[in-house]
Amino acid sequence: MESGSVTTPFGRRTMSLGLFARQVASRKIEPGKSIDKWKLYRALCEAKPLLGVTDRALAVLNALLSFYPHNELSEEHGLVVFPSNAQLSLRAHGMAEQTIRRHVSVLVGAGLLIRRDSPNGKRYARKSRSGEIYVAYGFSLAPLLARSVEIEQLAAKVVAERLHLQHLRERWTLCRRDVVKLVETALQEKAEGDWPEITLDLQELTAKLPRVPTIDQLETALDELELLREEVIKQLELQLKSQKESGNPCQNERHIKNSHTESLTESEPCLETDRMVTTQIAQLAPQSVPQRRTDQPNRENSGSSTRGGDPQSAELRSFPLSLVLQACPQISDYAPGGRIGNWRDLMSASVVVRSMLQVSPSAYQEACLIMGPANAAAVMACILEKGENINSAGGYLRDLTRRSERGEFGLGPMLMALLRANGQQERLVS
Repeated sequence: MESGSVTTPFGRRTMSLGLFARQVASRKIEPGKSIDKWKLYRALCEAKPLLGVTDRALAVLNALLSFYPHNELSEEHGLVVFPSNAQLSLRAHGMAEQTIRRHVSVLVGAGLLIRRDSPNGKRYARKSRSGEIYVAYGFSLAPLLARSVEIEQLAAKVVAERLHLQHLRERWTLCRRDVVKLVETALQEKAEGDWPEITLDLQELTAKLPRVPTIDQLETALDELELLREEVIKQLELQLKSQKESGNPCQNERHIKNSHTESLTESEPCLETDRMVTTQIAQLAPQSVPQRRTDQPNRENSGSSTRGGDPQSAELRSFPLSLVLQACPQISDYAPGGRIGNWRDLMSASVVVRSMLQVSPSAYQEACLIMGPANAAAVMACILEKGENINSAGGYLRDLTRRSERGEFGLGPMLMALLRANGQQERLVS
């Protein structure tokens, strides 16, 4: 049987008030209380983060529990195990004795074990003539029995937090998928809205979330993402309402609804000086420039709207990113981190420049639909580079968009003119 008195450690190990308190608490066990040792061990594995123990320490505890002769931990059968170092090492899958001592100290410090040291520090038991153990020296498992309810509560808390985190991750994935799919649908259907800005907000929200977020971090990010989804849904609902109103046959005759809230002549005047700038740039550019062609999808009725000229000049082509950055070095100052490494960075910077130059979202969206997002971003970079010669950036962009729709605008001459102005034509990358 286990002695009920408080014992002090053997050798150089010192006694502390905390160790004394744990020994006193381990004696407060309800009479007749018992618990399955392996069920309790599974709860310990779940509650490991809150108990401050490692998996190696739990492996040592598993070996100690295997030396307890009964499945039920109870005071009736005693709570002290006294294996030798060699046997304990075998049960711990060959763990070194020095390592075992270190992990035993972790278990004692966490209040899961108590040392019952003998006068000489050895682990053994004294038995009566009938074979009954009346005193044992080794490791007491009494704290496990005394704290069994607490350990099971901690395990339940860890499991609940893990399930809650899993649920938050699922909600985050679904909400993010909704935003991406809805924005893609809006762009395909050419619905009005600040879709590039929304895409940029989604990228920033995703980037600032850690790879292994906490529950609080994930809840905060999820709230912001759900607000972003609500904004997308509201814009699409307004688009549906606008379509229904424009097609309502209840009136005497069908009316025409202008979907663009800004008036081109009022808020973004396209001045004659802007047209002259474009003409001068086109005249300065060489007629034969090595370009990389990219087949662009034809817009509806685009064939009938192209007016004269070489058919190849009516296509808006894509150019290497390095060429755009050589012609428009100022755009890099508005990219994340002050550096543009890919087309995504260029499009993000163009959204910032669009807002700075007071270009309306509808004008930029229309340019993206007609020119393509990459070419629209390159045009914004050119407008930033020639900003001192342009009185109205919004009106200028709308004019270029209309000319591009008619097949009268090419991005190559504009880039070549800027390269010549910057003195970098000899560094041209084809």
